[in-house]
Amino acid sequence: MYDATFKIVIFGDAGCGKTTLTQRFLTNLFVSDSKMTIGVDFEVKSLEVESKKVKLQIWDFGGEERFRFLLPTYVRGAKGGLFMYDITNYASIAHIDDWLTVIRKEIKVEDEFPIIVVGGKADLASNREITPKEGIKIAQSRGTDGFIECSSKTGENVEETFEALTRLMINNSNF
Repeated sequence: MYDATFKIVIFGDAGCGKTTLTQRFLTNLFVSDSKMTIGVDFEVKSLEVESKKVKLQIWDFGGEERFRFLLPTYVRGAKGGLFMYDITNYASIAHIDDWLTVIRKEIKVEDEFPIIVVGGKADLASNREITPKEGIKIAQSRGTDGFIECSSKTGENVEETFEALTRLMINNSNF
């Protein structure tokens, strides 16, 4: 029995690590040769946050522009989102406004819809093009609800990313 079921969406440019993040969260394994997501992938995982047993329905979007038209359909009914970019690729965060426009067009004003900005590939810090300070500044200037960097390869901050979003969604729900 669950206290809550939350649908979440993970979105951002192709190749920034959305699928490897999801797979690391689900299996605690790093799959380096994951295939490009065609359209959308759907996964489910249970976790406990703040003494609440929660089921997450995770919708992982293909980041290629040709799939972006699908996003509005899948955003409906979602309770939160992760915008993911690659810390070694400045272009991947440069498109944040395009992604947020699509998401926010589908969210009703009265809906609480937390979004956390996630800098992926933190294990590649020596190739970094976006500093944490820049990431935080961009996240704040876009009115998002948080910022975190993580590494699907090492597992750093993977659980914390999903727990942080879940905590925000719990706080928005009337338990």
